[in-house]
Amino acid sequence: MMRIVLADDHHLVRAGLRSLLDTLENVAVVAEASDGEEAVRQVTALEADVALIDISMPKLSGLEALHRIKAGGRATQVLLLSMYDDDEYVAEAVRAGAAGYLVKDAAVEELELALNALRRGEMYLSPAISSKLARAFSGERPGHGLTRRQTDVLRLVAQGNSSKAIARLLSLSIKTVDTHRSQIMERLDIHDLAGLVRYAVRMRLVTSDH
Repeated sequence: MMRIVLADDHHLVRAGLRSLLDTLENVAVVAEASDGEEAVRQVTALEADVALIDISMPKLSGLEALHRIKAGGRATQVLLLSMYDDDEYVAEAVRAGAAGYLVKDAAVEELELALNALRRGEMYLSPAISSKLARAFSGERPGHGLTRRQTDVLRLVAQGNSSKAIARLLSLSIKTVDTHRSQIMERLDIHDLAGLVRYAVRMRLVTSDH
């Protein structure tokens, strides 16, 4: 069961999200918060699996709450909600360790997609903003020493594809894709999928055309 703390300062928005989450299987909203400080307290007290936090919150913004949650060393994954797809917001969220970024005008189905991605240990970015993320990072072309196939896998990971989707796109088995991921993590000394995404974007393996 995925235990979620839901934080939004607008009661009607929060109620709508709660109603939607209540329809999903293996999801339980264990607490609600109307400001960033309360969100951090609830996450700390309840050790929630996921914190679904609006980026524009009183007392502490969603980004500030994210920083505090991560600074506490907690395993809680933070999925940020925003009205904006601004590059700066998205880049800061990714740098700070957000597990996902969802724009509020996204299709309803996206919330379930995002939570399923988090279950798999993958980052989720709304399609509306994934192509913009590369423009928010700067950096040289990678000199990472990966094989061409590993680079292809890393690029597809950065675009938000699951192992199953990558296997289909590259005509590989899922087991082979997972092996490539493990080898990439070992070679880059990056041991979480969100870190791989940040690396690939920073190294411009993903461009603004994707």
